[in-house]
Amino acid sequence: MQRKINLLLLLFSLLGGGVAFVLGELLLDSRPYDLPSIVLIGIYFAIVALGVGLGSLLAEIISPLLNGLSWKQRYLGLSWKLLPVTLVMLFAVGTVTEFVYELNFGGVRPVKDVVMVIDDSGSMKQSDPGNSRYTAAEALVQRMDEDNQVAVVTFSQEATVVQPLVPLSSTANREKVTSVIRSLQTTEGGTNFSAALTEAMSVINSDNTSGRGAMVIMLSDGFSQFDTSKELAEYVGRGIAVNTIGLALDDPSGSALLQNIATTTGGQYYDVTNAELLGGVFQQIYDRLGDRTLMTVRSDSTADSPYYAGVRILALLLVGTALGIGLGIVFDNRHLARSFGVGGAVSGLLAGLILEFGLDGHSFGDAMTRLLALLVLTAVIALFTFVIPVGEGRLSRKRGRGAEVPSPASDGFPSSRRNRGSKGF
Repeated sequence: MQRKINLLLLLFSLLGGGVAFVLGELLLDSRPYDLPSIVLIGIYFAIVALGVGLGSLLAEIISPLLNGLSWKQRYLGLSWKLLPVTLVMLFAVGTVTEFVYELNFGGVRPVKDVVMVIDDSGSMKQSDPGNSRYTAAEALVQRMDEDNQVAVVTFSQEATVVQPLVPLSSTANREKVTSVIRSLQTTEGGTNFSAALTEAMSVINSDNTSGRGAMVIMLSDGFSQFDTSKELAEYVGRGIAVNTIGLALDDPSGSALLQNIATTTGGQYYDVTNAELLGGVFQQIYDRLGDRTLMTVRSDSTADSPYYAGVRILALLLVGTALGIGLGIVFDNRHLARSFGVGGAVSGLLAGLILEFGLDGHSFGDAMTRLLALLVLTAVIALFTFVIPVGEGRLSRKRGRGAEVPSPASDGFPSSRRNRGSKGF
């Protein structure tokens, strides 16, 4: 039993974690086959297990400092067969922890109602001469799920509810909403945020369906006199996020106000310079509708919940522990399983803290936060053999012709060892 470090294993584990990060980001961005978040996160952690497991295995093949030459000579084939066990283990832990993380406790309501608040003031003739904002809103309605409800409010100096909340469970309703949006035109007049958000809240209050949450998508190219602390009080109190889009804003006070509205209500602000990009922004906001996964920022009413913060940190602790134990299983070594497992718990705790306090909803920043969390997760596990000693103890014993099986009296040493002083026996 010795405290030792395989620096090659540390390097290869980090490289494996880096490759897993790239593949994981592609997975999170594309969401192939419309996979549920539970399955998506399970696959994400299985990819991490594959990257780190392969890196560690290759490092020990090249330089078996931790597991010993006897493992390389006798058990290497078994290690390759055990690698899929770690993938399955991480997939299972990932899906279970994500399932728990997505449960709604304490009166949390899933966000299903979307109110689109669209600026149709006279300045939009310059900001959006092709009416791309209406095209983007129409396309979003076509892509929404059947269990969503949608409403449309337009505003300039006054605000108008052009489409009350309507369920999208039927094709007729969906076509009705898109037809209403298609008929909208830019008007004259100024910009009144207060009237717009007051009408949006009235629409939300008109929905008597219990157990449904709501959010607002608000687009404008202007500035308005607006008291955020007073006029957003009901939004904040009910946990309704207002996601704001600033289109071609030259006045910094306009973007500052829209950002303040989003931040105060727990939403996100998007700065768009070209109206033709609005379709992607609308879709991005919808994709994050009530988003709550272990690897992304919480964008619903649980954004500041200490309960869900604790669940995320505990989930990553369990994931790290499972990853460490899984590596021990790959090497078929109970001492490595213990060392890596404890190191995985520590690294999972650190990774959970990094994710909880580092994710902020900005794409590049969140990607870097996930990368840092993965690198910490892999590095601490690899270094923990210097904290907890390891030896060459097997989790299983090789059986079969030609295998050495120690006798009970030999305490694990080969039976060819002679007892001193036996005198002919």
